[in-house]
Amino acid sequence: MDLHWWSIEVFDGAALSAARWQDAHGNALTEAAITHGAYEWHWHRHTWGVLFEIGFRGDERWSVFRELPAVRAALDAVPDPVNGLMVYPGRGGSSGRVRPRRPRPVSGAGAAELPIEPETISATLAGCRPPVTAAGVLAA
Repeated sequence: MDLHWWSIEVFDGAALSAARWQDAHGNALTEAAITHGAYEWHWHRHTWGVLFEIGFRGDERWSVFRELPAVRAALDAVPDPVNGLMVYPGRGGSSGRVRPRRPRPVSGAGAAELPIEPETISATLAGCRPPVTAAGVLAA
């Protein structure tokens, strides 16, 4: 059976942790997922927050689940409303690597080319004096 996975990541906020958010809204989200066709679901706690993975048998069930008032209220109440929520298809979180990546060695000397200063060009503007006659009188 092919499941369509969706992930909801909630990050810790300045005043409230994502674990407390899960304590407050986790049962309602799980119940809504089960009653609206979720075949499999998992909660994961991480150092940065919590991850809720939901597997539906079809994408149309996700759309119905996402529009439920309980789900919308829970997602509106995340600890950091600006940067604290990510909702995307597929399994997510830290499922890829167990250890952090090491930095790659820098190719070459690792130095960038110095910027070249543009050449300074000077210009002299023509004067705008009225023509003067030999007698020192202005020409008309």
